[in-house]
Amino acid sequence: MPDKSPSNSQRAIHELRARIFSGELAAGSDHLESELADMLQMSRTPVREAVLTLEGQGLLELRPRKGVRILPLSPEDMSEIYDVLTELESHAAERAATARYAESDLQALAQAIADMEAALDASDLEAWADADTRFHTELVRLGGNTRIQSIVGMMSDQVRRARMTTLFMRPVPTKSNEDHRRVYQAIRDGDAVTARECHRKHRQDAKKILVDLLAKLRLRYL
Repeated sequence: MPDKSPSNSQRAIHELRARIFSGELAAGSDHLESELADMLQMSRTPVREAVLTLEGQGLLELRPRKGVRILPLSPEDMSEIYDVLTELESHAAERAATARYAESDLQALAQAIADMEAALDASDLEAWADADTRFHTELVRLGGNTRIQSIVGMMSDQVRRARMTTLFMRPVPTKSNEDHRRVYQAIRDGDAVTARECHRKHRQDAKKILVDLLAKLRLRYL
């Protein structure tokens, strides 16, 4: 049977991405490829391949003769990303409402909301962030437009990183949970206008919180 285990380059991508998201490889820090190879206990070839991939995803920068720099999150980049997400996800919410799904079809969306509420009750912000990601992913899927899913998916790494970077700095996201519940109810009731506008306002509010926090963080790297 063929070997289905991940290649060393795939493992290097996964490991480096995880360390960037966790902050172990901190924004603004510099590293030699040999250092990263030692860290991952791999040869330099798969690490170089991983670095090139992650550079294309905007997580780091490979500088000739200077090594790898972990890129700080740019408030300007995230502002643009959230503008795109706001439009595409709001459209997905509208389409989901017009699809008139049965309540059973919305189970995954409802479960994500329930998990977010349980996570806040337990003061577990990481679990909340995971459930929030599931809500947005499912919302886009319910919109039924595969091109929107693809575009949103391309931005997922940067959004996830920004969220994890600012997660413990932001206000407790009680209002975010309330917003999600209203969007869910509008989709369930077939109210396309409310679904779209509630989600648009939710994303606009989230953008302001996130971009303001990233601007404060950037001052630390100056």
